[in-house]
Amino acid sequence: MAIPDLCPRLLASRAKKAVPPISAKVRNRWPAVHRRDAARLFRLALEKGVAGARYHGVADEGIPFRSIAEVIGGRLNVPVGSISNKEAAKQFSFLAGFVATDNPSTSNRTREQLGWEPTGPGLLADLNGPGYFAAK
Repeated sequence: MAIPDLCPRLLASRAKKAVPPISAKVRNRWPAVHRRDAARLFRLALEKGVAGARYHGVADEGIPFRSIAEVIGGRLNVPVGSISNKEAAKQFSFLAGFVATDNPSTSNRTREQLGWEPTGPGLLADLNGPGYFAAK
């Protein structure tokens, strides 16, 4: 699951709960890429890629999960604190393993091999923009 797909799920859970969305011991980092950059990478992989190759669509190499939670909490006016790992597992359900994973990643080889350069906003800038928190 791409990070942009996960953010709306986190936002929905935050809008319904006052429980802070961060485990006390979480020090994990997530890679991220803007959806337009990911789409451009898919096109380049189809046009220039080598069959069987793996390409990493990473613009933000390691965003601390706490930073993501703080932006979401700030935008929704929900305090960000700490919950136990057990509570985090219950709250995030099937996403709990993903939420707890420290996954700093790079796309250096992808950029070299395909000539790909992400140009979209980073995840934190995107979350701070109007798209995720538009009035309904």
